[in-house]
Amino acid sequence: MCGSGGALAADEAPAHSASRPRICLVLSGGGARGMAHIGVLKVLEDLKIPIDCIAGTSMGAVVGGLYASGMTAEQIDATMRSVDWQEAFRDAPPRRDLAFRRKQDDRNFLVRLPLGLKHGQILLPKGFIQGEKLQETLRQLTVRFGTDTNFDLLPTAFRAVATDLVTGSAVLLDKGDLAVAMRASMSAPGVFAPVDYEGRLLVDGGLAENLPINVARSMKADILIVSDVSYPLQARSQLDSALAISNQMLAILVRKDAERQKASLSAQDVLIVPALGDTPSTDFTVADKTIAGGEDAARNLTARLAPLGVGDAAYRTYSARRAAGVPGSPIIRFVRVDEQSKRYEKTILAEMQPLLGKPLDLDQLAARITDLYGLGDFETLDYNLVEEGEGDNKDTGIEIKARRKSWGPNYLRFGLSLQDDFQGNGRYNAAARFLVTEIDTLGAEWLTDVQIGFDPKVVSEFYQPLSATRTWFVAPSVRVEARDLPVYTNDVEVADFRAREAEGDLDFGRELGNWGEIRMGVHRLNGETHVRYGDSSLVDQLYNNGEYFFKFSYDRLDNVDFPRDGQTFSLQYDADRVNLGSDFASDKVQADWLMARSIGRNTILLWTSAGATLDGNIKPTDLQDFYSLGGFFNLSGLAPQSLTGPNYAIARAIYFRKIGRGGEGFLEFPAYIGMSFEAGNTWDHRSAISSGSARKDASVFLGFDTFLGPLYLGTGYDSSGNSAFFLFLGRTF
Repeated sequence: MCGSGGALAADEAPAHSASRPRICLVLSGGGARGMAHIGVLKVLEDLKIPIDCIAGTSMGAVVGGLYASGMTAEQIDATMRSVDWQEAFRDAPPRRDLAFRRKQDDRNFLVRLPLGLKHGQILLPKGFIQGEKLQETLRQLTVRFGTDTNFDLLPTAFRAVATDLVTGSAVLLDKGDLAVAMRASMSAPGVFAPVDYEGRLLVDGGLAENLPINVARSMKADILIVSDVSYPLQARSQLDSALAISNQMLAILVRKDAERQKASLSAQDVLIVPALGDTPSTDFTVADKTIAGGEDAARNLTARLAPLGVGDAAYRTYSARRAAGVPGSPIIRFVRVDEQSKRYEKTILAEMQPLLGKPLDLDQLAARITDLYGLGDFETLDYNLVEEGEGDNKDTGIEIKARRKSWGPNYLRFGLSLQDDFQGNGRYNAAARFLVTEIDTLGAEWLTDVQIGFDPKVVSEFYQPLSATRTWFVAPSVRVEARDLPVYTNDVEVADFRAREAEGDLDFGRELGNWGEIRMGVHRLNGETHVRYGDSSLVDQLYNNGEYFFKFSYDRLDNVDFPRDGQTFSLQYDADRVNLGSDFASDKVQADWLMARSIGRNTILLWTSAGATLDGNIKPTDLQDFYSLGGFFNLSGLAPQSLTGPNYAIARAIYFRKIGRGGEGFLEFPAYIGMSFEAGNTWDHRSAISSGSARKDASVFLGFDTFLGPLYLGTGYDSSGNSAFFLFLGRTF
């Protein structure tokens, strides 16, 4: 890498054949508008125009760098469409990639922002987005070229332009790490974090040189093909907000240099300006339209471009030369971590062990990097191919660079839930989670939840993996909680009790990849009840439980607030035994299954839950051991916990549709309108369970996916004639 301000210079390019002119492609910055460059490349390939060198800025550097690495326009098209751009602009990995333990965080806590705790101070995550997903994609596509590549030796010579954030000068990227060069060139301030590379803090090259025509000239180009997707200046009528005015100011600064450079174009150069209108530079959802815009603009200039093409044989030779410049897949002989990653060495080496002794498999490597990132410990996670030894003893390996979250490793997270039936009955819970991570090199954690409100509780668990792979674990925990035990007769509340419980657990388990978990162990609980009103004899005053338990959990849901795809399943067996301190022996089994499927904005959920007491001497006064139904999505026309019994079953069909324009919904939050149909009940005896004795309920609702969690406003109806209105903030699925 080298850099300069003002006129950018490049090293001497290899001498070009005198049989045809040396053609250089110039690709401007423009954010999502830069996808149009792919359409331009498609036309150039159709016309068999060989490209000898490429100079790009921002998204132009990404598209140009991928083409320079040997990819075809169709391959770049498929790659860019495969990137989940919504996830690329987030630091957190998508839920499907999280470790199973981190998925459970989503189920317990609504507020998504985890704060850091260090030296008694609360720290916020960095305001900039790290862009881990984008970096990982670029790394996977270019990793074979290593980190010390002369960009003149790529299948097509390449230059990228970035901006030095300290000096404001343009920086020419002509050697080094190709993935970092592309990533640095498109690091738009305020969107992606700057790239710290070789002592310089680099941001988007568009700030200094958005249309690098001078760079292409310095690469000994005879003819330039320039694709300019710069954002147009807005009319006065559109400058009606502070944001619009700020964007206009930036566009003026960017265009000033671009116009100066376009003035240097000669008659034989070709300028392509796709008609993208006011397509935003941040909207990657209209890739089809944007790419087609680039293709149309290039085809409209076929008369000027076609003479630059070559014959079939010459183009095959050109394509073969490009393909020959792509390195093969070496055998991976070792894996190592850099010095700053030593604290994670055991976990990283254990995860990468299956890659050793095999040819480089980019998909397998990417999958294992994704699994590591899903642990939730890292702010960034990168890798490179490296070599050790000399001559015939030289081996190729992978070096991993893991960087701890700058606001970790201890975290504070908040949760809030509330519900109101608009009849004077409201309840709320506010909670905080304290999480201490990286207690040892195996990834031990200490988790403590504190909740106040209607159901106050304190839960503390120590989670200790037993190996570097974090497959097997042991997890002792304690819980102290107070909860409500209402008693209903014919849908009318006749008594209410308060239960206070203290529980100690010792769990042993195995994680099944990032999709599932098996737990088993011993639980011991002591409880007492206090009557708030009603007949005190309806519930036992003191109770004790001691049990063996087994639980299998499966979770591949994409979102726990408003899921659109995936499934969850859990199966739990509890065996209360007198020799463990239980008042009586009993066996219970409970299962829960949910599946989400979507078409466009429409989503269907199928959800069923059931629990049964297999044997034992449960009495009507053992209310604390009963299952309960009632409330939103649990027979929505009934009050919460208004049905109780030792056996229950419920099936639900839920439909919701995302409303609002674009990616955002009403009041800036994604919003949904939906309905549900529910059938279920509780029964004293399993033999009484039948569809005919099930209560039938329905609901209609308006939902908002807020920063505080899912918020619902709606009404429910029961087949008995009962109805309920509700405002609900909290987890439902």
